[in-house]
Amino acid sequence: MSGNTNAGALDKNEKSFSLVDELLDWVEAFVLAIFVVVLIFIFFLRIVEVSGPSMNPTLNDKDRLILTHLNYTPERGDIIVANSKGLDKCIIKRCIGIAGDTVVIDYNKNSVTVNGTKVQEDYLGEAMRGDLAVFDTSFKTADGVYTYHVPEDTIFAIGDNRNHSTDSRSAYVGFIKLEDVLGKAFFRFLPFGSFGSIS
Repeated sequence: MSGNTNAGALDKNEKSFSLVDELLDWVEAFVLAIFVVVLIFIFFLRIVEVSGPSMNPTLNDKDRLILTHLNYTPERGDIIVANSKGLDKCIIKRCIGIAGDTVVIDYNKNSVTVNGTKVQEDYLGEAMRGDLAVFDTSFKTADGVYTYHVPEDTIFAIGDNRNHSTDSRSAYVGFIKLEDVLGKAFFRFLPFGSFGSIS
């Protein structure tokens, strides 16, 4: 009788130890997963929040985005996040020109050309105005026409909401140095209604 009692106690102890071991395994896996996620965000990704309307209708105020930045070099069409020393804040804009490019903005024709090729900009919500006070007029080459030669190690970036964006057309921002580019926005996770990759 006592032998059976001891066997029952051992079974209970084994089950108890088994449950504790399993719980510890789950905790270890959870901690490891959190550690991996933190490492990914430190070395590969960043999270930013859109502030203001300058990227409407592509992005909206308060949208939350994920950036990639490891070994990233801006390309035409990318939506980039950069430090702007002139504005003393981070800005989100679309890269239009890279080093060596000639960007011509003709407000009379509502067109942007890069190296003589017109940029297809289906994302624009309204026609561009050529009389904004923020423009650096030193780049004005004709009435309503501005020409920008992008220097080495810089990009030319402007907001999709052209009439409500302080960007490379302004002396406050100008050409953006590559060292000031924080990364490319490639995914929107908030709001959930707009969840998905960014074109």
